[in-house]
Amino acid sequence: MPGGWIAISVLCLLLGAALYGAYQGWTAHSSDIQMPDWAYGFLAAGIVFGLLVGCGLMALAFYSSRRGYDQPSATQQQKENHDREDRD
Repeated sequence: MPGGWIAISVLCLLLGAALYGAYQGWTAHSSDIQMPDWAYGFLAAGIVFGLLVGCGLMALAFYSSRRGYDQPSATQQQKENHDREDRD
């Protein structure tokens, strides 16, 4: 399927461009400014914490969706059924 390979190629090019842009943005204005080692540690901790929170929230969203917690309540379903009967 040629469309799939084209999409993958375009996405890889976009990823490369984003990484190049991030590198250029990171190094463009920091030629004479040195960051201490503890600042890199806090930066890494913030990234890891942000990823953990994001992954945890996505896992909870998928869990609740699969377990049926996102379904309407029984009283709401009864009300919708009653409204449909009234229209018929």
